[in-house]
Parts: sequence; C-alpha cells; structure tokens
Amino acid sequence: MPVLISVALRARDAIKGMWREAAKFGVVGALAFVVDNGGYNLLVFGLPGGAQGGPMNTYPVLASVLATAAAALFSWIGNRYWTYRHQHRERLTLELVLFLVANGVGLVITAGTVYASRHLLGLDSPLSDNTARIMGWVLATLFRFYAYRRYVFVAS
Repeated sequence: MPVLISVALRARDAIKGMWREAAKFGVVGALAFVVDNGGYNLLVFGLPGGAQGGPMNTYPVLASVLATAAAALFSWIGNRYWTYRHQHRERLTLELVLFLVANGVGLVITAGTVYASRHLLGLDSPLSDNTARIMGWVLATLFRFYAYRRYVFVAS
C-alpha cells in the first residue's frame, strides 16, 4: 500500500507542476494572441472606422506572417524568462533555433488557415479571416506547448 500512496503523490505533484506551467504558458500565449491578432487586424483592416483598410489589406497572408512573427518574439521572451525560467538551456543559440523552428511550424499552421480561408474557400471578410486565424492559433498553440516542453525549454 505505501507504494501506491507514493505513486499517487508523485503523480499529483507532476500534474500540479504541469498545471502551473500550463497556466503561465496560457498567460504568455494570451498576450501573444493579442499581439498577433491585433497586429494582423491593424495591418489588414486598419483602425476601426477607417475607410481604406490597413497598409497590407491586399497582402493578408504576409500580414499574418508578420503579426505571428512579432507574437513569437514576445512569446520567446515571456516563456524563456517566466514560464520556463528554471528549465531553459544554457546554450541560448540552440534554444533560440529550436524555438524558431517550433514557431515556424506554428506560423505555417496559422498562415495556412488564412490561405485556406482566402484562396480555397474564397472568404475575405474580417469575420472569416479572424475565424481562420483563431482556428490556426489553437492548432499551433497545442503544437507549440508540446514542442516547448519536449524540445525547446529543457535543461541542458
């Protein structure tokens, strides 16, 4: 019976630690979401009430890439120095390269949903763009959480 109790306590501690990590990852991700989607909407649609749209209104996929890249930079700083501050690699360059690869995949996922919405489905409204980006963001976030835990922010 003591073995079962020991296993149960270790499992509880592991889950508790993962929930704390997931909460911090979620806060950084939520703020990065604002940078990403806010930046995208400003680039493509401009300020609310603006008649002409944003400076990249004819380049929505490129705007998605730029906004996601800005959010990725914010995310790396937040995750490295807060979420995974005790687990990051000593070799900053390797960590950054792995982070960029993971976020490159996330960027392709997010931009891919905008591409599919615009070019495959023929949708071009703010609602359809934002719906596509949110769907892409959810998928990319799940991928990034796994990649960060498994490959990027691991003690070396």
